Amino acid sequence: MRARTVSVKRISQRALRAGAEAYPEQPGVDYLRPRTLDECESAGLGDLFPCPFVSCKHNLYLDVNARTGSIKLNFPDREVDEIPATCELRVASDGGLTLDGVAQTLNLTRERIRQLESRALAKIKATRAIPFALLDDLNELIALRDARGDL
Repeated sequence: MRARTVSVKRISQRALRAGAEAYPEQPGVDYLRPRTLDECESAGLGDLFPCPFVSCKHNLYLDVNARTGSIKLNFPDREVDEIPATCELRVASDGGLTLDGVAQTLNLTRERIRQLESRALAKIKATRAIPFALLDDLNELIALRDARGDL
């Protein structure tokens, strides 16, 4: 099932007030949310599945648009403990994935992942943020991926 976005404008005022009362804001308090995978590991939270910090920007269950406040449920048909992975940092530390693996983890299609990858690589090339030797290696990897069709 595709991701579903919930606009804050469509949530009733009563539901917004109830949520604000249940979870009052506490300015300056970070809610003990780790910022890096190392902080997560040092706090003993690294082995927890699913990750208890659904509002963390690295959590794969939902995304919050900072500009509009809308909430995108990446897995609307599943509960948080039913998705394959909950932390993008943990997925990245496990190493590379195929396009199909990334698509399954993010609940997107393989083609959409390929489009995002191509756009990211084009931006890297345009900024020349990496040395030319690495750029040659990157081009070789892209050619290899395209030839094999599975990476």
